[in-house]
Amino acid sequence: MSQKFTYKTRGVCSRNIHFELEDGKVHNVKFDGGCRGNTQGLSALAEGMEATELVARLEGTQCRGGTSCPDQLAKAVKEALSLS
Repeated sequence: MSQKFTYKTRGVCSRNIHFELEDGKVHNVKFDGGCRGNTQGLSALAEGMEATELVARLEGTQCRGGTSCPDQLAKAVKEALSLS
């Protein structure tokens, strides 16, 4: 069974991240705002990835000396894993 999540981003151009977790895998990642090409690419790469692997790979990625959309996605998925 799929669980849907929305995460309010902080410190990046995108405003929210919407995604689903099903059987420990990430699906249907959508960003509100942000750099369209980057967020589309990130969404495509994340599709079907193990949630724990996504967090391990993306957490801590920085942009302009701070957080980034990949880091925010990792935070969102990490938070969702703690809730599910």
